[in-house]
Amino acid sequence: MQKIIEALKNNGIVLMPTDTTFGLSSLAFEPEAFTKLKGIKKRDPKKTFLLLVASEAQLQRLVNVSDLAWDIMDYSEKPVTLIYDDILEVPDYLLSPEGSIGIRLTRDQNLIKIIQKVGQPLLSTSANLSGQASPKQFEEISEEIKKGVDYIAAEAPLFTPKYESSSIISLSKTGEIKVLRA
Repeated sequence: MQKIIEALKNNGIVLMPTDTTFGLSSLAFEPEAFTKLKGIKKRDPKKTFLLLVASEAQLQRLVNVSDLAWDIMDYSEKPVTLIYDDILEVPDYLLSPEGSIGIRLTRDQNLIKIIQKVGQPLLSTSANLSGQASPKQFEEISEEIKKGVDYIAAEAPLFTPKYESSSIISLSKTGEIKVLRA
C-alpha cells in the first residue's frame, strides 16, 4: 500500500483494484495528475472522472448531500456513484460541462486507507481506453494502459472484480432523479 500512496503523492497514475473493477486512479485535486489520467485513458475532453471518497465528512465537504442520496447509498447492494450538481468545494476542471460531478463513497477498506493517507479524494476510472470494455481480468488490460501508468499495484494481477461497474444515479438539487446505469 505504501508504494501506491507514494506514487499518488507524486502525481502518479496507479492501476489498482477498486470497489468495482480495475481502476486507474490519481489524486483528485492535482491538475497535473488529472491531465495525465485523461491522456492515458484517451478520454474526450468533455467527459469527466468520478471521485472516490473515504468518509461521509469528506463527501459533505464537496457537495450538498440530500436525504435521498444518503438513503440510496445506505440501501444500495452494490457500489453506487451519485452525480451531484449542488457543488460546494470541487475544482472547476473536475466538473462536467453541466457543472456536476460523480462521487462514490467507497466501502472498500483498502481504498479508505489509501484515501485517508493521501489526504484527498481520488479520481478514478476503469482501466481501459475510452470506448473499450472494462477488463474482467488483469490480462485484458491493454499494454498501452499498463505502460502508461506510474505504478501497478502488486495485488492487481490477482484481483477478481466484484462488479463490472457501479450503479450511476443522477440527483439534481431540484429533486430530479435519473438512473444512468443500474
